[in-house]
Amino acid sequence: MMRIFLISAVSALLALGQSAQAQTPGAEFTRLPTGTEYRIFRKNASGQYQPRALAPADAPYASRAGMILTVYMEFRTGRDSVLMNSRRMQPTPQPVALPTEPVRGSLEEALGLLLPGDSAVFRFPADTVFAKTFRQPVPSFIRQSGNSLVVLASARQLLSVAEMTAYQEKLKAQYSEQAQRAAIAQTMKDVTLIQAYLKKNKLVAKKTVGGTYYVVTRLGKGLPPKKGQTVRVLYKGTVMTTGKEFDSSAKHGNEPIAFPLGVGQVIAGWDQGIAMLPKGSKAILLIPSLLGYGTRGAGADIPANAVLRFDVELVDFK
Repeated sequence: MMRIFLISAVSALLALGQSAQAQTPGAEFTRLPTGTEYRIFRKNASGQYQPRALAPADAPYASRAGMILTVYMEFRTGRDSVLMNSRRMQPTPQPVALPTEPVRGSLEEALGLLLPGDSAVFRFPADTVFAKTFRQPVPSFIRQSGNSLVVLASARQLLSVAEMTAYQEKLKAQYSEQAQRAAIAQTMKDVTLIQAYLKKNKLVAKKTVGGTYYVVTRLGKGLPPKKGQTVRVLYKGTVMTTGKEFDSSAKHGNEPIAFPLGVGQVIAGWDQGIAMLPKGSKAILLIPSLLGYGTRGAGADIPANAVLRFDVELVDFK
């Protein structure tokens, strides 16, 4: 089934939309001249959702043009199948720019009816909204589900461009701080696993400044390679905690892999570990997950946050 990347809505929005409809069984959709149908709701003094009628000043973009509305949204087919829910993809509401002259029949035109605190159900003719907003043909499964697109929306903030920029910078800083805390916690976990592994296997390791552990099992001669020099390495890679092999030179004709050292063409753990070895050395590299494939993992064989072991031999460099 074709998946549509739009924006999507908070899981609570579904309950909110159902709640609003349940409290107003006689409510009917109002239709814009462009064919878009809508129901707008707002909490009353007792906290119950009630229909909100539009005043003449609430015409789309009459006073809100040029501003940015943040909205949670959920997209459904005409038969009520959920296509996408924005909060499941991103915990913050989606910013929607409100242009001076919205395209008639577009999603932006409909969202221009909303004020912060409003919730709404919009029903669009699929042909119109896909042409006006998404600029692509209507997917066949939507045609087969009533040829309409239903959007549940919950409006949160109405911001100027400057306010939106400041808000996004604040969120960026918060996400960065959260990522740093998560990275520290994961590194501590990885180091604990590596130290236990070294003890269990009676290995004595050194540690690079960047955090890669290495055990030299055969020391070569001369000086280690410098940044930018091309190194040639034989290797076998395994997931440290399970011993499962995921790649090796043996799987590629036993030909050494060649790459320029220290320029990011391989994972950071390799750049750090190989830089410690003279030509002809053999070593075990134990690489914390953040110096390997991190939270994303790699393919089916390297899970997220995996500590890696590489048995390597620096064949030569130049």
